[in-house]
Amino acid sequence: MSPIAVTIAGSDSGGGAGIQADLKTFSALGVYGASVVTALTAQNTKGVTAIHDVPPDFITAQIDAVFSDLAVSAVKIGMVSQSPVIEAIAAGLERWRQRKVVLDPVMIAASGDRLLAPDAIDTLKRVLIPRALVITPNLPEAAALLEAPIASTETQMREQAERLLALGANAVLIKGGHGGGPESVDLLVEPTSFTRLAADRVATENTHGTGCTLSSAIAAGLAKGLDLAAAASAAKAYVSAAIAAAQRIEIGSGHGPVHHFHAWW
Repeated sequence: MSPIAVTIAGSDSGGGAGIQADLKTFSALGVYGASVVTALTAQNTKGVTAIHDVPPDFITAQIDAVFSDLAVSAVKIGMVSQSPVIEAIAAGLERWRQRKVVLDPVMIAASGDRLLAPDAIDTLKRVLIPRALVITPNLPEAAALLEAPIASTETQMREQAERLLALGANAVLIKGGHGGGPESVDLLVEPTSFTRLAADRVATENTHGTGCTLSSAIAAGLAKGLDLAAAASAAKAYVSAAIAAAQRIEIGSGHGPVHHFHAWW
């Protein structure tokens, strides 16, 4: 049977992030992708100009339609902007007994636009984070979840990941793309193991959708039967190659997308 993954996330009208990036990633990695749309954004490479939230009952209807018919092997969750939406998703995951869940706690777009209501952060931590197999915050997101300064060293990154575990996360992949230095280092911290994932840092402004792409690549690996560490390692390699190839496509006049189909185009 073909591996199937579902993205539960917002739509990016510019095509570089959100469900569009997730579905491209699933396809590039040989996984059939389905989607549950949580929000519509008016967005391009320069920023987000409007957000229209999908009502929770319609999100529930999408979840039930997809999971009642498709043999879903993994789930990626991205933009969930409101508390009622988070509650509806958590209930759907429980109802359909989904355990291979990758949660990307999207709070602020690369352009700086806020994508998660401040009053929804507590709901995210209380309701959704404990249900995820792994959460994938970047440095600012991890700091926001912990109400702490942004980590600037690998030691601080690991400490923050361990604090997120203590808050109820089952595993944390804290991403170092916002850091400095010649390497972009992500740390996968699990209760009994630790994995350092590093790649050469690429000097490019075409990084729109990197977080969405990484989390959906992990979900694709899980859908194909990889364990979490192997899925994270494969996802890091895929995203690094997509960033390195981003200059081969010219999309928009702001922060362009990574090249999801670098192996094919």
